[in-house]
Amino acid sequence: MISDSELKVCMVGLGYIGLPTAAVIARSGASVLGIDVDPRVVETVNSGKVHIEEIDLDGLVSGVVARGLLRASTQVAPADVFVIAVPTPFGPNHEPDVGYVLEAAATIAPVLKAGDAVILESTSPIGTTEKVAALLAERRADLAIPGHCSGTADVAIAYCPERVLPGRILVELIDNDRVIGGITPRCARKALHFYRRFVRGACVTTTARAAEMTKLTENAFRDVNIAFANELSVVADTMGIDVWEVIRLANRHPRVNILSPGPGVGGHCIAVDPWFLVHADQENARLIRTAREVNDAKIAHTIARAEALAEAMPGAPIACLGLAFKANIDDFRESPALKVALHLAKRFSDRVRIVEPYAARLPQAFEGTGAQLIDLDTALETCPAFVVLVDHDIFRSVPLDERAEKRVHDARGIWPDQPKALATAPRLRVAG
Repeated sequence: MISDSELKVCMVGLGYIGLPTAAVIARSGASVLGIDVDPRVVETVNSGKVHIEEIDLDGLVSGVVARGLLRASTQVAPADVFVIAVPTPFGPNHEPDVGYVLEAAATIAPVLKAGDAVILESTSPIGTTEKVAALLAERRADLAIPGHCSGTADVAIAYCPERVLPGRILVELIDNDRVIGGITPRCARKALHFYRRFVRGACVTTTARAAEMTKLTENAFRDVNIAFANELSVVADTMGIDVWEVIRLANRHPRVNILSPGPGVGGHCIAVDPWFLVHADQENARLIRTAREVNDAKIAHTIARAEALAEAMPGAPIACLGLAFKANIDDFRESPALKVALHLAKRFSDRVRIVEPYAARLPQAFEGTGAQLIDLDTALETCPAFVVLVDHDIFRSVPLDERAEKRVHDARGIWPDQPKALATAPRLRVAG
C-alpha cells in the first residue's frame, strides 16, 4: 500500500465539495492536485485563498498550500487516485445531465495507469459509474477496465457520494459514515483503503448502483418530509391558522417530528437529486415526483404572499432578507429565496432592498431591476415591510423592539413573537 506521504491524488472539480475534500485529503499527508476549468479558481487556490464560503476552509487551504500538499491547475496529471466532484445538473424536462462527469472521465483517461483508482463523488443517476467505466474502456483499450474485462482489472472504479452539510463540511467529511460502491468488490475495497486514510466514520462497501441509489434516496427522503411541512403551511394559510403553532404542538407527540416549512427547497442536492429517481422509474416514483412538485410550487405561493404585502403598502420600500438556499452560507444554487426576491425586484423595481450578509454584490440576474443590496441595520431604519426568506443567524438576532412597527411576511418562522395585529393585516404572518 502506498504511504500517505507518497500518495498522489487528483481532484477533478474544485467547487463546494471538491475543494474542501481536496484540502482534507492534503491534510492527511497526500500530495493533491486540484483540477478546475476556471483559471480564476486555480489562481485563487494556488495563492492559498478560497473562492467559496465555508467555516474554517480558508485556514485549512492556506496551510496545505503553504506546505506544498495542495496545488491547482487546469491540466490533469498522473496520480494514484482520481476523484471526480463535478456538477450533475438536470435539463429543462428534469432529465439528468451527466455530461460534466463524462468530460471529467475523458480528461483523466490519457494519464491513467495500471494500479490507479477512479472514484466518482458527484451525486449521479443510477448507472453513471458504469458509464464512466465504459468510457474509460473505450478510451484506454490497453488497460483492463472493471466490467469490461475478464480476470483482474488494471484500474479500480468506484462511487462514493458526499453526504455533508454546508457550514459543517470539514467536520462531516471526516466524521460521517461513507457508502462506497464498486464496479466490482475488488474496486470497492480499493476505494475503501483510500477513504480510511482520512475518514473517521464507518466506511461501508456495496455495489456502485446501490451506492448511487442510496445517495438519491437520502435526498428524496428529506425532500418528501419538507414537502409535507410546506403543504401543511399552505393548508394552514388557507384555514387562517398559524402553522408554526400547529407544528410546535404536533411535535409534542412522541412519534411526530414535522420539519419547518420555508419558501421552497434549494441547493444542488435536494432540489435536483429526487428528479434522478423520477427519471429512472417515472411510473412508480409517484410520491417522490409529487414532493418535488409541492416544493417547487411553494415558491409561487411565497411570491403571492410577498406581493400581497407589497400591494398593501403602495410605494413603501420592501426588504427581502436572504438570497442563499439555506442559513449561514453563500450558496445561491437553486435558491427559492433568490427566485422570490428576483420576482419582486422585477415587479416592484427600486422599492426592493436585498439584505444578504454573505454577498458582496447582487447576482447578475438583478441587473437592471433597480433593486439594491443594503445591510440589515439600514433595512431596519428605512424599510417598513420585510419578507424573511432565509434564516441566517443575524436575522434571528433582531429584537422585537426593532421590528415591532414593521409589516412582515415570515417565510421561515424566525420572528415568532411578531405582533399579529400588524403582521397579519392583511393575513401576512404566514409560513412562506
